[in-house]
Amino acid sequence: MSKSKVNSEMIGALDYLEKEKGIKKEIVIEALEQALESAYKQNYGDKNVEVEFNATTGNIKVYAVKTITDDEEKVAADSNQYMSLAEARKLPHGQGYDVDDQIREEVTPRNFGRIAAQTAKQVVMQRLREEERRIVYDKYKTYENEIITGEVSREDKRFTYVDLGDGVEGAMGFRDKMPNEHYRVHDRIQVYVSKVNDDRRGPQIYVSRTAPELLKRLFEREVPEIKDGTVLIENIAREAGDRAKVAVYSNDDNVDPVGTCVGPRGSRVQAIVNELDGENMDIVEYVKDPAKFIANALNPAEVLDVIFNDPVTIEREDGEEEQERSCTVVVPDDQLSLAIGKRGQNARLAARLTKYKIDIKSASEMEEIQAQEALDEDQPVADDQPSVDENDQSADED
Repeated sequence: MSKSKVNSEMIGALDYLEKEKGIKKEIVIEALEQALESAYKQNYGDKNVEVEFNATTGNIKVYAVKTITDDEEKVAADSNQYMSLAEARKLPHGQGYDVDDQIREEVTPRNFGRIAAQTAKQVVMQRLREEERRIVYDKYKTYENEIITGEVSREDKRFTYVDLGDGVEGAMGFRDKMPNEHYRVHDRIQVYVSKVNDDRRGPQIYVSRTAPELLKRLFEREVPEIKDGTVLIENIAREAGDRAKVAVYSNDDNVDPVGTCVGPRGSRVQAIVNELDGENMDIVEYVKDPAKFIANALNPAEVLDVIFNDPVTIEREDGEEEQERSCTVVVPDDQLSLAIGKRGQNARLAARLTKYKIDIKSASEMEEIQAQEALDEDQPVADDQPSVDENDQSADED
């Protein structure tokens, strides 16, 4: 391969990267010059060199860079780094040099073209891979926390992989899969992009079907009033594939937040239920009064009373402390099972939605508890220790 052909290929590669991939020539040339400097040092040993690549002609030149000194000992110790002032002034146009100036001498080896061609190819390919990774990362980073439609492509022991387009796959872990769904290759599903990592092997994209945020994005898509901010979602508690509770409120007194989300004849919420393969939806109104909010959250059960307990300080798993809020909710006897729900699901979701620990009691059970508390209060408190006369002494002591 001739030197001129090597040069033309380099320039062609630079033009391709700039026009087709949007990578500026200057960035690649800088990387190329650094790589050529390293290649020269590995092959020829000189440490203080600079490489120049001419983007127009493709010519490559290597320069030894030396510092001018009047200290002959420095020159003797390291002639690769230093040149004497006397030697510098012998060079053409060298009369203007002075101590501490730097001088550049061309030292391009005759066979450096082969090394340059190999290095240039490596640099160009590396930059191309890096740019492709960056483009993919930038694109899908904008999709983070959003819904995207993909096609199930394959599955292994850890993940179900979803083809998101452009040859990019999103990984859906076991906890992110709906327990009531079974995915087959080529199934088209909507997923929530939960995280995008920039890994050295390429962008790592993680998607979910179980995240509460997926439900939020579906409501934003189906309910224009949520999208424009008239109706807001306060919180979501979800057991994916089975049931979810969504707390909503309105900034407009004339807009019913629950009815708006349900839609005419339930059309809006039904579209979301269908997308989530039959997951049941409880849409409740969020109010600032915690007692009313807790009562709403336990829908469809009727709530007679909410009794709040003093907050308790607990330590979280991360070592931080937080205030645990709790309450006792009283419901009619015939609605205790309804309030608790199947396997405790209704109470569990209400607790997560309201961020209160909820203890549910029937009305008769609460009456018994209150009667017992009243009885305990009426009982006189007995002394634990009987009084003893100081003059009394036991028979043993006699």
